[in-house]
Formats: sequence, structure tokens, C-alpha cells
Amino acid sequence: MNTFTSWEEVPIFDTERAEADFWSENRPDLRLMESAVAGGSEAAESVTISLRIDPRMLARIKRLARSRFLNYQSMIKQWLSERMEQELRER
Repeated sequence: MNTFTSWEEVPIFDTERAEADFWSENRPDLRLMESAVAGGSEAAESVTISLRIDPRMLARIKRLARSRFLNYQSMIKQWLSERMEQELRER
């Protein structure tokens, strides 16, 4: 089992199979996991932004987030992250 010490060492995967193969052979270093759980550097580097959203859309997002037992802001960040990864894979 290989251990990596930086999230940058995790490649962008072309297929789910490639991702499964990677995770079956690799694991993050314990310190890397602890820093992620403890709110390491990424949390310290986050910035607050303002985003105007139609009130009806926001209400629908909040309902959807509640149904998934998520904070709506966390769900929006997750959606943005997933879409960004998708866009990068399609390049």
C-alpha cells in the first residue's frame, strides 16, 4: 500500500475504475487526514463571497439539503466542487 502526503498527488480520474484502482493501492498519510478533519489549511484559506440567488431557487436548495441532512451551503460547495472536477476531466 502506497501512502501519499499531499492531496495534489491524487490524480484526476478518467473513469470510476481508474479511481477504484488508485484507492485500492494508495492511502493518505495519517497527518494529512488529521489536518483535513481538524480543518487544516483549506479551511484557513477559504474566503467568504456574496452570491445573489432567486429566493425560490434558494428555498428549493434548502429543502433539498434538509432532505439529505446537509447544510445548504455545504451542499452548494459540494455541487460546485463536483462540477469543477467534471469540467476539468472533459478538457
